[in-house]
Amino acid sequence: MTDPYAEQDAFDAMAAQDAERADPATDGPEIALQPGQRLARGVSRYLLSMGFASVEEFVPERGLRVDVMALGPKGELWVVECKSSRADFQGDAKWQGYLEWCDRYFWAVDVDFPTELLPPDTGLIIADAYDAEVVRMGPEQKVAPARRKKMIQKFAMDAARRLQRLRDPRPGRDGALLMPMGDPEAGSH
Repeated sequence: MTDPYAEQDAFDAMAAQDAERADPATDGPEIALQPGQRLARGVSRYLLSMGFASVEEFVPERGLRVDVMALGPKGELWVVECKSSRADFQGDAKWQGYLEWCDRYFWAVDVDFPTELLPPDTGLIIADAYDAEVVRMGPEQKVAPARRKKMIQKFAMDAARRLQRLRDPRPGRDGALLMPMGDPEAGSH
């Protein structure tokens, strides 16, 4: 059986290595973020203010990775794809495959992006690294209940695993394994 989290784990490991290489003392906190990641951060901040929790670089299934997956207070699922340039948008051939994984789909772009390129039947968010605003609500297409349950469980597992990695980036690799005190067979307590 293949590990359902393998692709997400591999991506998270690469992101952690990138963060370790950045030196905040000389690079500053922004240097490690690419333009699309800056948009994702602003979108995530905005969504949090609206009562949503979000996970960046979320893998709904093997071969797909959305920029921001958001879970709303009523269980709604939103996907937000962050595009930092015309070339970034035109190079995205997978976005229609994301529609079946969310109730609403949005593009997040900066104020200078040519928004006429974006499909009019999708949501639009204008964002920067610090905030965002929905300027066009995406149409609602409800996710089937079984898929919603699967997505919410995966969202929770991915978020919890990332929090665990943040607190303990090298679990089980530092030589300090948790062992029971004493030998239960020998009667020590």
